[in-house]
Amino acid sequence: MSRFWNRRVRNLEPYVPGEQPRDRQYIKLNTNENPYPPSPAVFEAIHRAASDSLRLYPDPECTEFREAAARACRVKPEWVFAGNGSDEILAFVFAAFFESSADAPGEPLPILFPDITYSFYPVYAGLWDIPAGTIPLTGDFSVNVGDYLVPSGGVILPNPNAPTGKALAPGDLVPLAEYLLKQGKALVIDEAYVGFGAESAVALTAEYPNLLTVHTLSKSHSLAGLRTGFAIGHPDLVEGLRRVRDSFNSYTLDRLALAGAAAALGDNAYYDEVNRKVAATRDRVSRELRDMGFSAVPSSANFIFIKAPGLPGKQLHEALRSRGILVRHFNKPRTADYLRVSIGTDDEMDIFLSECRKLIRS
Repeated sequence: MSRFWNRRVRNLEPYVPGEQPRDRQYIKLNTNENPYPPSPAVFEAIHRAASDSLRLYPDPECTEFREAAARACRVKPEWVFAGNGSDEILAFVFAAFFESSADAPGEPLPILFPDITYSFYPVYAGLWDIPAGTIPLTGDFSVNVGDYLVPSGGVILPNPNAPTGKALAPGDLVPLAEYLLKQGKALVIDEAYVGFGAESAVALTAEYPNLLTVHTLSKSHSLAGLRTGFAIGHPDLVEGLRRVRDSFNSYTLDRLALAGAAAALGDNAYYDEVNRKVAATRDRVSRELRDMGFSAVPSSANFIFIKAPGLPGKQLHEALRSRGILVRHFNKPRTADYLRVSIGTDDEMDIFLSECRKLIRS
């Protein structure tokens, strides 16, 4: 700990991403990447953009990307905010819509999110000095929306949730959107994994000016390496995000990323087929694991949340790693015996299943 750090930095507990080892070749099932390549249209667009125009700043309005997102989601471009991946957008969300202890008179009400969820949320709350509280998932790892109908500083929910993969229908969110609207608070739905079988809440943004949906191209569009994302909501919400962004950096997306992202959003046929394959593999692997005696939480994402029969999560995690398979283990009280397993290709998942059979028999 450096004596030059300020209080905010000293108190931070940073997010820990899934490991990206270089010591050997692994089957990577630990970071929810799409196992299939991006659309060929993405490579063509990036190739065209890799010209002498790179000496110029990119479009700060991200016009082409925002227009492509607007067409894909059937909204107007002014309802779209573009960012350097959904993680950046979520950081802006916390700064724009949730009150910090330093800025609000008195102690603001805490924002709410599930006790088992994306572990970046408490990091953002700490970064911006925002009081936060957690609502326990039910015994089967479901979100009970009724538990959030209490005074708060706002709510953020991933749908599908991570690391569980369970999803809510948009209609389930309506009572919460209405309640928070009356309270003058924002409802943020993080839809990072919605492309694998869940239903988006984008249509609700037209009815609820306090509702923002956040999206990434890292998962369903195979572009984790390009770092692109967008949010959809009332133009007043978009303007709030712009004010935060432009207080940091007006050029968060480069020319290559903007071109590739717009091309990806224009090739629905390719990605629909890719993500149907991912979902089919997910469902098959879940069935086979259950046949072995595993618990597998029903998932609408590109990963599954599993528990082995009679084998602690940490032990299974380490055993799979030693066999060249990376999965994610969250060593918390309610999740210590579970692993989150990203869905790879059929061949990769067959190897994973084979090793799981050996391990539970040994």
